[in-house]
Amino acid sequence: MRPVPAIPQRKLIALALPNMVDRTESGAGGGASGSPGGGRASGGGVSGGQSIGQPSLRTRLVEVVRLFGWLGVIGVGGPAAHIAMMRTRVVQQRGWVSDDEFARMVGACALVPGPNSTEMAMALGAKRAGWRGLLAGGASFILPAFLIVCAIGWVYEDVLTSATIADIRRWVVPIVVAIVLDALRRLRSTAVRDARDGVIAALALIGAIVSVPELLVLAIVGAGSVALRARAATRTMTSLLAPLVIAASTTTPIVPMWQIFLVFLQIGSVIFGSGYVLLVFLDAEVVGRGWISPDVLLDAISVGQFTPGPVFTTATFVGWHLAGLGGAAVATFGIFGPSFVFAALVGRVVRWSQRSHVFGAFLRGVSTGSIALMVVVLVRLADEAFVGWWSAATFVLSLAVIVAVPRWREARRARVG
Repeated sequence: MRPVPAIPQRKLIALALPNMVDRTESGAGGGASGSPGGGRASGGGVSGGQSIGQPSLRTRLVEVVRLFGWLGVIGVGGPAAHIAMMRTRVVQQRGWVSDDEFARMVGACALVPGPNSTEMAMALGAKRAGWRGLLAGGASFILPAFLIVCAIGWVYEDVLTSATIADIRRWVVPIVVAIVLDALRRLRSTAVRDARDGVIAALALIGAIVSVPELLVLAIVGAGSVALRARAATRTMTSLLAPLVIAASTTTPIVPMWQIFLVFLQIGSVIFGSGYVLLVFLDAEVVGRGWISPDVLLDAISVGQFTPGPVFTTATFVGWHLAGLGGAAVATFGIFGPSFVFAALVGRVVRWSQRSHVFGAFLRGVSTGSIALMVVVLVRLADEAFVGWWSAATFVLSLAVIVAVPRWREARRARVG
């Protein structure tokens, strides 16, 4: 009698547990078994008591949507708070990535334009479930804030009276100015690290004071940073500067949908650093075109700051003010759209910046210049915010609380530890 050929172990597993065939060969598994926690069933587990391999792609996508959708609902406090929440849930609770890998991803997202915390949601989603996870992570993190801001925009436009809005603004705007000033204080240590950064910041301030377009200012200070930090960069910088100089041109102050989309697409494609840098671009591209008044910009900033999710949903409020729900949708898609591309390319960007001193110096100059431009916008906001002694008192009290609370928490942790 002929011997029965042995059945490979992989086929036996497939026959016994058809839902447990390992999918790592398909490339869709962002949480590959080589990454910490990638092969275990965390945050949702493996159905039916399965213990071999990792969860199915569908399970991982559900995990991504649930996690970042919930963070989009509760994520108040700006990008730093968002990233801290992600670290707690992704590294400590679920083990999708290691602490070192998480830190590298944060650094990579800081090297590309766009909202850093949103790009972290996309990058972590991609790590867990491939390109589908990237889309799911970004969309689920943005959507709750989009819906909340649209609701506020509707109330603002159709329910509240001008007098009520003015009363709210009188108390809220000084708090926003205090928040932005504190953000500048914290960002200064990372943006201005040596004398050359100081020169770059001074150039950006001068350019803003003499009304040079903001995109052109950033292009110039990026080139200046390269000149200070690299030797031969003329040819490379020419190719980098050309699209920025073209993008700095203005258009007519008519606001059709396509123009709203293009303006916010431009902003989302070039904005570096903290979400607060968005104020610089909105002041130049939206207020400067006469689309909204400085008062409406202050209201938009307030809404973006005090609602959960990305600060960039300030653009959603502006879009609603310009063209209702359609304007909110195209503004949101325009400003966040480039981030999906950048989040998919963060690995290559990191490798490029490490190999190219020119590119790294240019990005550093742009980041420093962006922080300097925030100073000019902050002065304008303060001029609009302080309309009486009560607004100044609100500002001082808010700034004191903002500075004191983190220090109190650190002291409390030290005592407990």
